[in-house]
Amino acid sequence: MDEDTDRSRLPSRRIADDLRAAIVSGELGEGERLASERELARRYGTARNTAREAVRILAEEGLVDPRHGRGVFVRRRRHLLRFGGERYSRRLRQETGLSPYRAELAKQGLTARVDCASIERVAPPSDVAERLGLLTEGSTVVRRENWYYSGDDTGEDPVQVGITYIPWEIASGGVLATSARLGNGSLYARFEELGHRISRSREEITARMPTPREAKGLRVPGGVPVIDILHTGIDQEGHPFEVTRFVMRADLGGLDYDMPVED
Repeated sequence: MDEDTDRSRLPSRRIADDLRAAIVSGELGEGERLASERELARRYGTARNTAREAVRILAEEGLVDPRHGRGVFVRRRRHLLRFGGERYSRRLRQETGLSPYRAELAKQGLTARVDCASIERVAPPSDVAERLGLLTEGSTVVRRENWYYSGDDTGEDPVQVGITYIPWEIASGGVLATSARLGNGSLYARFEELGHRISRSREEITARMPTPREAKGLRVPGGVPVIDILHTGIDQEGHPFEVTRFVMRADLGGLDYDMPVED
């Protein structure tokens, strides 16, 4: 870039461009802390709010992660992977005693936290009712809303929200309808106790921009989409018994499906 062009850039853009180049080149490594706003302002001879604007630009691009009270860190490029058939296997539940999400994170060397935000009895949305075969007027489901977090040595991020719908006839009278704590093996162990062993799953995957609530709750950087997964659990008799809509941050989530090919 020539000297005249360099001088024409806004100071915040110049700082952001320099930091971006350092991140892309690896000079600033994943998880590394950036210089403080005060230090950046001193280094570039600008006001602190100019340095703050530069950091905001990088945060919106998904390159850095501001952490309150700790500083600003280069975002790790590693994605939290969602595995295909393995995540629902009985073997994995029996070996680990964990839910699919917790088992996935443990395999990737990350720590998991799950908050159950609500459990309620509701009328199912039309797409859920269709996939569960609940075509009778007045049918209801248990709606369980969970927010999922992933942590490492630099802190913790919200990575997805999952809203599970269970036919009332299956969930009523048990922990699926009443408790955030589902015990050893979590959700699918309780389904198996009720006679619904997950034998197949259908996952419809799309990408879109987040709703305002999703953007706030998942702390999605500006311009970053979400991955929308509509999962249907199907039991050994071929009957659908639960539907979960997972919404994942696209900058932190990824899919890794290893599936047999039909003849």
